[in-house]
Amino acid sequence: MYADIADQADAEAQQHLNVVLARIIRSEPASATCRNGDCGEPSVLGTSYCCCECREDAEKIARAKIFNRH
Repeated sequence: MYADIADQADAEAQQHLNVVLARIIRSEPASATCRNGDCGEPSVLGTSYCCCECREDAEKIARAKIFNRH
């Protein structure tokens, strides 16, 4: 009986973990040009965006895509 409850708890914990892992926004390698939509400006050395506003906009869009997928 206790094994069934433990197995159910383990399965539920795994489901929660899978949801969290699916929502993680993975960073992309640095780009020479800004990755924010149609910006196209040169990016700051070692980043993928020309400014913090473009980075924030791109992160908001990425989060919206993840949450709207469910």
